[in-house]
Amino acid sequence: MRIGSPREIKNNEFRVGLTPESAHELTVNGHDVVIETGAGVGIGASDEEYRRAGATIAAKAEDIFAECDMIVKVKEPQASERAMLREGQILYTYLHLAPDAEQTADLVKSGVTAIAYETVTGPGGGLPLLKPMSQVAGRMSIQAGATALEKAHGGRGVLLGGVPGVMPGKVAVIGGGVVGFNAAQMAVGLGAQVTILDRNPEVLETVGTHFENRAATRFSNKVNLHDSICEADLVIGAVLIPGAAAPKLVTREMLKDMKPGAVLVDVAIDQGGCFETSYPTTHDDPTFVVDGVVHYCVANMPGAVARTSTYALNNVTLPHALRIAELGWKEAMRRDPHLAAGLNVHAGRVTYAAVAEELGYDLLPLEEALA
Repeated sequence: MRIGSPREIKNNEFRVGLTPESAHELTVNGHDVVIETGAGVGIGASDEEYRRAGATIAAKAEDIFAECDMIVKVKEPQASERAMLREGQILYTYLHLAPDAEQTADLVKSGVTAIAYETVTGPGGGLPLLKPMSQVAGRMSIQAGATALEKAHGGRGVLLGGVPGVMPGKVAVIGGGVVGFNAAQMAVGLGAQVTILDRNPEVLETVGTHFENRAATRFSNKVNLHDSICEADLVIGAVLIPGAAAPKLVTREMLKDMKPGAVLVDVAIDQGGCFETSYPTTHDDPTFVVDGVVHYCVANMPGAVARTSTYALNNVTLPHALRIAELGWKEAMRRDPHLAAGLNVHAGRVTYAAVAEELGYDLLPLEEALA
């Protein structure tokens, strides 16, 4: 199979779909790999490193989209990239389709077979291709929130860890999954007062046991959520419903009860955000203020630590890429139902139930797509 990885063009996105090591794994298994020139610069990988790995360097993205059977990316294809996709081609990347009607319509129109990292499942019921970026984003959310809390950035002027004689900052983490757990780890490490909210008693038990008296846990109902965000200096939105739009848990009405200069970091923004007032921002202009509350809603947070993120991502995406290249996507999915869960669009139809329901498409059942 001919596999291509173009340079990412989303604002300040420095990751790349394939590392030189991943390119080497594919080429030694008999596949042709094409990398757009400069695609690896953000992770410190030169064109020459890719050549030594056995890859071919393409002068422009158009060559990759025109020549390759499978496109391996990191972020969802932008409008100019979607225009180059074609019927029968495989797109393997993060998609986050439920809150993105325009992208979904373009992928349906193109006839491409689109496999979303974020809906591929694992034997334990988790999302192994999403997990490493959730770990990165969770940890980064505290760094970003701590910076936004500085007075020069519009925040309350609170140091999360405090100093002797001055109380530390208060952090509320909404969601105790991978993002929330990693955010809490960072916040606890800084010495902040941390509260983790979740609706799953087993999750609350797990995080409570791990953090012991270093973090509090609360069941996430409307009263507890309202109380927690009103007490907090920093609120982390770490809610995920696989493949579906995130629920709007914090309404605009609640903002008026929060502390002036408090910070909301919406890690769920890729799925539409879990704060009613959220909209996607970029690393160039990461924050905005609504009713005195600072919002940080960068949709590709891990892109800022591109080398760490790319290698962590490739560790989990490469095995599936190899199987798709070796067996073809249909046979690979017939053998692996976890990979099959990643199929979101095929031949002009939506194949993922949460996306079809959210955006009003007729669902193409997976078994029909694989027939």
